[in-house]
Amino acid sequence: MTLLIIGATGTLGRQVARRAIDEGYKVRCLVRSAKKATFLKEWGAELVPGDLCYPHTLNAALEGVTAVIDASTSRPTDSLSIRQVDWDGKVSLIQASVAAGVERFIFFSILDAEKYPEVPLMEIKRCTELFLAESGLNYTILRLAGFMQGLIGQYGIPILEGQPVWVTGESSPIAYMDTQDVAKFAIRALKVPETQKQTFPVVGTRAWSAEEIIRVCERLSGKEARITRMPINLLRTMRRVIRFFQWGWNVADRLAFTEVLASGRPLNAPMDEVYKVFGLEPNETTTVESYLQEYFNRIMKKLKELDYEKIQPKKQKPKRSPFKKVNSQ
Repeated sequence: MTLLIIGATGTLGRQVARRAIDEGYKVRCLVRSAKKATFLKEWGAELVPGDLCYPHTLNAALEGVTAVIDASTSRPTDSLSIRQVDWDGKVSLIQASVAAGVERFIFFSILDAEKYPEVPLMEIKRCTELFLAESGLNYTILRLAGFMQGLIGQYGIPILEGQPVWVTGESSPIAYMDTQDVAKFAIRALKVPETQKQTFPVVGTRAWSAEEIIRVCERLSGKEARITRMPINLLRTMRRVIRFFQWGWNVADRLAFTEVLASGRPLNAPMDEVYKVFGLEPNETTTVESYLQEYFNRIMKKLKELDYEKIQPKKQKPKRSPFKKVNSQ
């Protein structure tokens, strides 16, 4: 089976590629920059140049492909809008996959997308799910909540550096999952017939509020967090103002996602039946506590090593001997 992975250089996509390669699949990755994807080639993946936003580049990438795993999404640093990448690009990919006779299509969506029609990314995900279901492809949709990898930049690093930790409105508890665990579900779906033409939540062991995560980070780091609360009404005003300028459309669309994060409604779903269908064990899923524990253990160990290296030269510097020069001659 040959897999085409879209978004393989991203946080989730690289874990999907790694898992697929480790399980013996022939992996092909659609990449915009071969230079940024060198690590994928080193792992054993085939790199094919292409871009979702340029449909003519997709046909060659899909030639001989059995299954597509789409882990791509627009990034804050992209010049293209969410609509261009997450709607226009996905429609082109789905249509090209149909034309190429792809047998399986795995798509990552967002949990509860249908509940937030006013949030552009959520509405686009909902529409893409519908488009995919009507395409005729043999699909599996995995609805995610949040990645544990994002907790490090949002909470871990600011707390360690004494920087403000931003919390917006009434924080929504989120069932974060390690991207390595998400990848297990994605690759497993290819082998389980019961996942065909089905949609599943794929979320962590429980939902965590921002305050709970901050407390865990404080305990593990031994540092107190500087919490700064951003009023949701201020963000809404900023979004409305930015929408007046074309350069701000993409930023405004991303600010809209704070409505999800600050609604107070948990992003979580029961997973018991999902584990049974996929044949995976719940106790093998990484928890937020263990993920953060591993991160802080590594970073605190590194900090101690750096401090040790700084003071070692001073401690070990030998006293100048008046006989050394004589003895060495």
